[in-house]
Amino acid sequence: MTTVATTHSYLAGLLAGRAELPSSMSSSALAWLNRLRADAVDRVSALTVPTTRDEDWRFTDISPLTRISFHPVRSASSLAAADIDSFLLPEAGARLVFVDGVYAPQLSFNQTGVVVANIGSSLAEHGRALEPHLGRHAPFDVNVFAALNTAFLGDGALVMVPGNASVAAPVHLLFIATQPDTVSYPRCLVVGGTGSAVTVIEDYVALQEGAYFTNAVTEIAAADNATVKHVRVQRENGAAFHIANCAVSLAHASRYQAVSVSLGARISRYDLNVLQAAEGTECSVDGLALITDRQLADTHSMIDHAHPHGVSRQLHKCIADGASHAVFNGKIMVRHGAQRTDSSQSSRNLLLTAKARVDTKPQLEIFADDVKCAHGATVGQLDAEEVFYLRSRGLSELTARNLLTYAFGAEIIDRIPVATLKHTLEQTVLAHTNRPL
Repeated sequence: MTTVATTHSYLAGLLAGRAELPSSMSSSALAWLNRLRADAVDRVSALTVPTTRDEDWRFTDISPLTRISFHPVRSASSLAAADIDSFLLPEAGARLVFVDGVYAPQLSFNQTGVVVANIGSSLAEHGRALEPHLGRHAPFDVNVFAALNTAFLGDGALVMVPGNASVAAPVHLLFIATQPDTVSYPRCLVVGGTGSAVTVIEDYVALQEGAYFTNAVTEIAAADNATVKHVRVQRENGAAFHIANCAVSLAHASRYQAVSVSLGARISRYDLNVLQAAEGTECSVDGLALITDRQLADTHSMIDHAHPHGVSRQLHKCIADGASHAVFNGKIMVRHGAQRTDSSQSSRNLLLTAKARVDTKPQLEIFADDVKCAHGATVGQLDAEEVFYLRSRGLSELTARNLLTYAFGAEIIDRIPVATLKHTLEQTVLAHTNRPL
């Protein structure tokens, strides 16, 4: 059997579990959503699962994913608040919880005064406002995983902030996996109106240890002078597969600040695409992958400066332990006419063992002549002189190495604007670094 035939069969198996929209969502007023899902099904049928022969996937072999038959959740798990207590953020002004991809209203609340709701149950009221955004920013014409997610579009997280509204407390979007051998399709849509401000925490966790597949898509649209702070944490179990796409569109003078932390999953892939669609936008994109054993964590990013006076900053760090493999591919595009662009990108990578591996590829493509752009990458081990210095101050070699490793990762975690989440992740990094050599 050829690879193409195999992947078509695998994708057909995933589509077989696709449910039709409930009748309450199938009115003529929402015909656009039916068309969107149908177009996505057509694209899935035309595409194949990527392999290492595809340039964008040449370092990331996801063939283990295709060897497991995953099925959509047939019956949602019933969780109580006590079951998820360790994941809750007391600072949150709103929380949406999805269990194996299914909205859990009994675990969700909203005290922000803006729209924070399940997409599926909001379509009747907000469908007209969603149509210009849902499925419009994250294209699925050549991305089979985005197409699969869109084909299953139903439940999902919706955050809509009206013009000039500022949401002081963060919005927590919590996606919980509880059943093995299942596939879920988390969907998030964040729309920030003109002059608005919001902080969104996108959080993926697990309550079981078996293999499962999370296929997520997030779309963020910031209108003129809007500010969106986006924290994304992937802390799923070590047997999981996690593939996610995030697309961000920035209007005039808007700002996007992102911190992404990847800790879990056997194989994870995160694609972030930021389009600076007007003049004067700003974005900062920071990331940390902390992996061990035989984990594979792949981050691809694209910051597209399509208009003048754009500013972007990116710092991505990888800490690879055991026999793990980290991948970073970051591209900054400066298009014709995007003069006075100011952009910098840095990839810094730390190998803790001889078997750990990092493939990093920062890229600049510049088609304008009045710009200020820089990029760079480093891959190395802990500095022997720094270890020696700490040992000369009375620390053991293990303590010295662990302290330096923690400091390397803490630089990214410190940029998370939610104290409880920051503390939790700091403890996770400390627990990892305090393992014996």
